Amino acid sequence: MGNAAVNWLPEQHDEMLSLRVLARLLDYPTAELQQAAGELIELIEAEKRWKPALRTKMMAWCQQIADSELLALQAEYVALFDKGRSVSLLLFEHVHGESRDRGQAMVDLMNEYQDAGFELDARELPDYLPLFLEYLSTRPEGEIARWLGEIRHILALLTARLEERETDYALAPYALLALTGAEDDVGTHRDEVKTEAPDDTPEALDAVWEEEAVRFSAESDQNCALQSAEGRRLAERKHSVPSDPINIMPSSDPAGRGLSDR
Repeated sequence: MGNAAVNWLPEQHDEMLSLRVLARLLDYPTAELQQAAGELIELIEAEKRWKPALRTKMMAWCQQIADSELLALQAEYVALFDKGRSVSLLLFEHVHGESRDRGQAMVDLMNEYQDAGFELDARELPDYLPLFLEYLSTRPEGEIARWLGEIRHILALLTARLEERETDYALAPYALLALTGAEDDVGTHRDEVKTEAPDDTPEALDAVWEEEAVRFSAESDQNCALQSAEGRRLAERKHSVPSDPINIMPSSDPAGRGLSDR
């Protein structure tokens, strides 16, 4: 999986640089990422929307990335994200899987990028989470909040599944939820994911290939049509008014509360 096509260092101050930090941490590990670990640590430490304990864990993760062998980091990433779909970083895959409706949802999202003047690397899919976070980092705070509210259920489930796999990558979607004060959403999924069958075993991967062979039958097309509403809602979010307003958390935490144990 390639890296989001963006500059590593912002040319000017950006209010939500934390989104770019998370985009880096969720992208495929490179030597460039390791070299930038010190800068990422500084940006994490400065993000007061995150509680101190969360910042500490994320800074330790960045330091571990800097100190690790690159090939080991890359092998871990591939084993985690490129096998199975349960922890996919492709947002619409959690809504549509590989159905035809996902293609239309991605076209809609691509159009939104283009309307905002956000240029994509042709190698990346528009619903790739690190790329999506790069886009959000260029948007006004209110729009960021609305988008994070739209995908909070995906982020919460992704966090719970990554926690179950005992990987530091769980910190990234958790930190996204924390930007809008939605950390508690993860708790509603932790028991659920404990009972999920693994989807990264050879048997599970073989079953996926068999499923692909019949995906476009008339019956499956009818079923997929029923799934399209949520994905379309994400892509067309700017045309609707959320029922529950979502806000970015204040940039400071006067109480100094720490992250609860997970």
